[in-house]
Amino acid sequence: MKVAVVGATGLVGTVMLKVLEERNFPLTELIPVASEKSVGKEITFKGKKFPIVSMDTAIGMRPDIALFSAGGNTSLEHAPRFKEAGTTVIDNSSAWRMDPTVKLIVPEVNAHELSIDNKIIANPNCSTIQMVVVLKPLHDKYKIKRVVVSTYQSVTGTGVKAVEQLMNERKGIDGPKAYPYEIDLNVLPHIDVFMENGYTKEEMKMVKETNKIMSDDSIKVTATTVRIPVMGGHSESVNIEFENDFDLAEVRSILEESPGIIVVDDVANLKYPMPKDAHEKDEVFVGRIRRDESAPKALNLWIVADNLRKGAATNAVQIAEYLIQKELV
Repeated sequence: MKVAVVGATGLVGTVMLKVLEERNFPLTELIPVASEKSVGKEITFKGKKFPIVSMDTAIGMRPDIALFSAGGNTSLEHAPRFKEAGTTVIDNSSAWRMDPTVKLIVPEVNAHELSIDNKIIANPNCSTIQMVVVLKPLHDKYKIKRVVVSTYQSVTGTGVKAVEQLMNERKGIDGPKAYPYEIDLNVLPHIDVFMENGYTKEEMKMVKETNKIMSDDSIKVTATTVRIPVMGGHSESVNIEFENDFDLAEVRSILEESPGIIVVDDVANLKYPMPKDAHEKDEVFVGRIRRDESAPKALNLWIVADNLRKGAATNAVQIAEYLIQKELV
């Protein structure tokens, strides 16, 4: 099993390598790929050194799987080339997510849709992934009508430059800016670009991707996405309106028994999910589970996950694990 990691030196790429190592992924050959300026440098994986190679070299090596985290334009240009070489591409950018010919996969939700013919597979947006992991078992039981979500997203979702901006501001250093305003001691209700309808691209991603992953366009979703000065993970306040009524104890039981979810919901002892607790974890954490007293058949939840892991790298690796398990590569 030859595996290429495209964008191996980036924020998500380095986490992909870490997750592959931690989960003891069954690869026989690792092919780290990065930009031309990084070619020839080395990365360490399981105590061994591996040279970084160019895109052309990697394609010529015909990997079985290529995990992509190198930006949309790179993916649009090179994912089809890997596909032509017989490689299955799992792409972390937004390039292929809404392509009707490409599957958008969260393994706990819709891995069963994959077949051997799916040679380019899209990894959803980080904030969508953690939400749908929780929505799916509840939708199966009670049928969701509408979701209202507000996100509180880590600076790591923007990348290394944003992390540097936050840390520089905390130290009083004037440096490069990833955001149009200061992020330290501030909150920016602005992730990605604004669109004609007044929503940001990130907000519309959550709407469209949720419908595609859940295979149900009847679910109404509205989102407000917000960048906050934290590390470790994204948090979401989620209000769900169901067609059928629910019992709170049953909701908790369903979530506790669902794969990939950890319920942390003990307000008497001040136990609830926080980004610092989700940091470097692969699960989605859920708490503050309570009935919405302003509307019938409505529920409030607080959802937290590490956006670089379950929100990106881990989800991609889990897709690859599923492909191997089902002999689809």
